[in-house]
Amino acid sequence: MEEVLLNRSLTLEENPQLDGIANEASGSSAPTRVVLLSIFVAASGSFAYGCASGFSSPAESGIMTDLGLSTADYSLFGSALTIGGMLGAAVSGKIADLIGRRGAMWFLQIFFITGWLSIIFAKGAWSLDIGRLSLGIGAGMNCYVANVYIAEITPKRIRGGCTVFNQLSICYGISLMFFVGNVVTWRVLAVIGTAPSLVQVIGLFFIPESPRWLAKIGKVKEFEATLQRLRGAKCDISQEAAEIRDYTEALRLLPQSRILDLFHRKYAHALIVGVGLMLLVQLGGNGGIAFYASSIFEAGGSSASVGTTAMAIIQIPCSILGVYLMDKCGRRTLLMVTAAVTCLGAFLAGLAFLLQDFDQPKELSAALILSGILVYAAGFSTGVGGTPFVIMSEIFPINIKGSAGSLANLTNWFGSWVVSYSYNFLFEWSSAGVFFMYTIVSGLIVVFVAILVPETKGRTLEEIQASMIDLFH
Repeated sequence: MEEVLLNRSLTLEENPQLDGIANEASGSSAPTRVVLLSIFVAASGSFAYGCASGFSSPAESGIMTDLGLSTADYSLFGSALTIGGMLGAAVSGKIADLIGRRGAMWFLQIFFITGWLSIIFAKGAWSLDIGRLSLGIGAGMNCYVANVYIAEITPKRIRGGCTVFNQLSICYGISLMFFVGNVVTWRVLAVIGTAPSLVQVIGLFFIPESPRWLAKIGKVKEFEATLQRLRGAKCDISQEAAEIRDYTEALRLLPQSRILDLFHRKYAHALIVGVGLMLLVQLGGNGGIAFYASSIFEAGGSSASVGTTAMAIIQIPCSILGVYLMDKCGRRTLLMVTAAVTCLGAFLAGLAFLLQDFDQPKELSAALILSGILVYAAGFSTGVGGTPFVIMSEIFPINIKGSAGSLANLTNWFGSWVVSYSYNFLFEWSSAGVFFMYTIVSGLIVVFVAILVPETKGRTLEEIQASMIDLFH
């Protein structure tokens, strides 16, 4: 079976004109209205995640004052999102495989809506923490499900840009919280955070299930009808449908995958890339910077409202740029360049606090901290934040996609928890040192991508996965 998949991939590489024929048979690469609506609805969950992630920074002073929380209490509240994220990530793949991508999106919204309600009516730390934990569970599931769903419904030539639209949606959610959080109370801000969840719950009634998931569970008629709906009534889907059927049928001949199967040598490359990227990106510091941006600016001598507003403004065009560059420049180039940008941003922030320690002019450190955080946010929004999820959605074969995706997603949230919980304590230890640590990790991302991460731009999911198996098998 694996030889068939690998031979097919090699045939396309040796005869690129066949790929062109396949593309014609699959129809235009332009997305239909159904695809666009489906992407919008799926990305609404990512918008909800962005709102949950961005909530803690503008709400920090209000919550600590109103409910009398200490710094340690608020660190627990902030990091509770990532603890929930680990729980959601651990089950995300299995749930998506069991009830479908669309069903999983419905399920995860139970946790988003419950979480916001708990925060809105919170009277103490426990209600806040439980609400934040619930938001994290929804976010943890969404990070996997939304990316996989979008990757499985879109034409290959625009798959990267469509999938990274999730990152754009996350940035919109963070930016909304940063903007609005400067003018409303934290409870009103939590009410606003429920809006994207309601949009997704309603929108899910109008979008189809993933055709690849339908093929996997043997619903052949529904699979073909859904693929035709996604590609358009006049589009010839025979080539694409045949590829998906052949690949799914071949995988069906394999024994039922177990968690230990992930560590088989033939999956080693995909697992190292998926898990390694997720861990390095999170250890690069985004959790600490995004969750506690207001206090970072204040400690650096800058205005918190000016800094968070500037972050909100810069993230939007950078995320839009990332959508354009994803399929233009490719995943590898975009990830290496933007990781270098976050490396520079973290270095400038560390330098700002180092100068502060040597009693240099406050204006200089304030300017450097503002510049550093904005440069970091620009790099993260453009590529570092979204590209690993695009790659994760592409590299795992469908027979292990649930387990492997859950493991990579769990690693992502574990890294985020480590950073978000430890940030305040590390900052008290050395305000400059914590940012220099993030600088080193961001630099390691560049090296990791250069050595191990393949380019997946312009290739079908089946071709990518067959080539990944070939490398170590």
